Amino acid sequence: MLYQLYEAQRSLMEPFADLANVMARSFNNPLLPLAHLPQAQRLAAGYALLHRLGKDYEKPEFGIRTVPVDGVDIAIHERVEMERPFCQLRRFKRFSDDTATLSKLKGQPVVLIVAPLSGHYATLLRDTVRTMLRDHKVYITDWKNARTVPLSEGEFHLDDYVNYVQTFIRYLQGAYGNCHVMSVCQPTVPVLAAVSLMASKDEQLPLSMTMMGGPIDARKSPTAVNNLAMTKSYDWFENNVIYRVPSSFPGAGRRVYPGFLQHAGFVAMNPEHHAQSHYDYFEHLLKGDDASAEAHRAFYDEYNAVLDMDADYYLETIQTVFQDFKLVNGTWDVKDGDGQTRRVRPQDIRDTALLSVEGELDDISGAGQTQAVHALCTGVPEARKHHYEAQGAGHYGIFSGRRWRDKVYPTVREFILAHNTLGKPPKGLGATRTAQAET
Repeated sequence: MLYQLYEAQRSLMEPFADLANVMARSFNNPLLPLAHLPQAQRLAAGYALLHRLGKDYEKPEFGIRTVPVDGVDIAIHERVEMERPFCQLRRFKRFSDDTATLSKLKGQPVVLIVAPLSGHYATLLRDTVRTMLRDHKVYITDWKNARTVPLSEGEFHLDDYVNYVQTFIRYLQGAYGNCHVMSVCQPTVPVLAAVSLMASKDEQLPLSMTMMGGPIDARKSPTAVNNLAMTKSYDWFENNVIYRVPSSFPGAGRRVYPGFLQHAGFVAMNPEHHAQSHYDYFEHLLKGDDASAEAHRAFYDEYNAVLDMDADYYLETIQTVFQDFKLVNGTWDVKDGDGQTRRVRPQDIRDTALLSVEGELDDISGAGQTQAVHALCTGVPEARKHHYEAQGAGHYGIFSGRRWRDKVYPTVREFILAHNTLGKPPKGLGATRTAQAET
């Protein structure tokens, strides 16, 4: 019932948010009389803030049109490479009409970025993708909002997440001969499970795994996020945060952890910070500081855009990762894609190089949680393992922003390059009217 009440309230507020936007523009338009009234700028700023607080936030675009490579702007074409009921495998294909640049692009490593399914869309990793595109062929898991997935598509479990990752890895191996895998935050656990299961079946493994800020062992340096998951029972989560999607969406009737509840939880972690940020936005508008105001809008367009998670997946993640610690205890059994239930055994991984990345100030995944992957992967030679701690970086700083670009990314790039082996020969040059594309 809470979901239905929220939707009713949102529908009621929507026209007022739209009206606030119209009024903000009207008070800012010098061609209209309202702009010449006393306190017009203050009124415009107030209405703009009301619009931001009341509007509905849709899924943002990645919006990556070009990236610079050796001083040359490379055109980016974003497309869906593979479709699954709960996820799209999205590719960012690079084009260039410079022969030398194109030749360089074709020989670069293939990287599958596994984005978190933990409230926000994969576009949260926009800066990660944009930076990786300088030196890699990039694919990303673009998880769907569960409220848009009809009940006819079935349920989505943590096991399905693991199987999706295996499917995408096999697809890239078939296309290129091999690939590298990067997981950011939540997916470090299912990605490790996916590769472990492939190792246990003697399948070809990714050349490297990069694990960034994830709860491999959530018992280490538990954060406020970890403590909530650890102290509340499975039944508490099922009874208090799981609701059915209203009839106005394609996924009507599906049990989900709604995005609006997740967003409320995000804000509740630091309400003073968000209140100050919105006040600062109001001040920026008054002062005509367009750059700061736009930075605020860009951040909250992403931060406020949240998705619903399928209830089975969410509850199983809480239980498996944060309550029973099945991965580190060696008790996690996954129903594989072939219908067989298999034990997750990270010790079976032998040939895949392993990089773990943590932020010194990470308040989501505490110190040592990601580094714990090395103790689990006993079959990987020490020479193929590396841990990196980003000094001064919080959780988001290890995959977005200046510290990611200047400190973390060079380490990731060099690690992948050091453990890269080219797969099968590239396909044809694929000439087009204006440019050629990487394969």
